Amino acid sequence: MADKQAGSGAGYVTVEIYDQVYHLTGQNPEHIRDLAARVDAKMRAVAAQGQTADSLRVAVLAALNLADELSRTAPVDARQGSARAANLRVLLDQVLDEELKTGS
Repeated sequence: MADKQAGSGAGYVTVEIYDQVYHLTGQNPEHIRDLAARVDAKMRAVAAQGQTADSLRVAVLAALNLADELSRTAPVDARQGSARAANLRVLLDQVLDEELKTGS
């Protein structure tokens, strides 16, 4: 389940990815929810096919799959592609920081 609930007035969106809750910020909450849903779905697909229960390994394999999908689509505009990659990098950093803090 990728979307737990909409963010409160604090300016964040609460999402659930692979049974973990994350509070993320961004300019487009609906886009963040969509990304979280895609990551959650990809992680669950990887976990269903894989032989590991380690969530970090599942996350890395899901990230590789998503990166492969992204590399196969040519951005309309290089600046748009760079901005999108930067946004995804920020979201990934937030998720990894949260995982380090919680020790999950």
